[in-house]
Amino acid sequence: MLVLPADLTRNQATACLQMLVQGLKSLADAVVVVDASALQRFDSSALAVLLELRRESQAQGKSLRIRALPERLRDLGNVYGIAELLSAE
Repeated sequence: MLVLPADLTRNQATACLQMLVQGLKSLADAVVVVDASALQRFDSSALAVLLELRRESQAQGKSLRIRALPERLRDLGNVYGIAELLSAE
């Protein structure tokens, strides 16, 4: 399981994505779960990180599921028209 940090804004996005991609590479599971329950402070960069992680997962033949996606982030995904790309568990 991969875990999102409490803060995921533009300032943390690049480092967070690098950490998540490294973690993704180390997981053998075909379905990778991302736990978003710790996420408290975020902006649209969090969506960008999740979408890029989804692309990387697919490139590795894995699917991505997001656990405990905050409602505000889900709403932001709806505004951008990408909510359906963020598979929730």
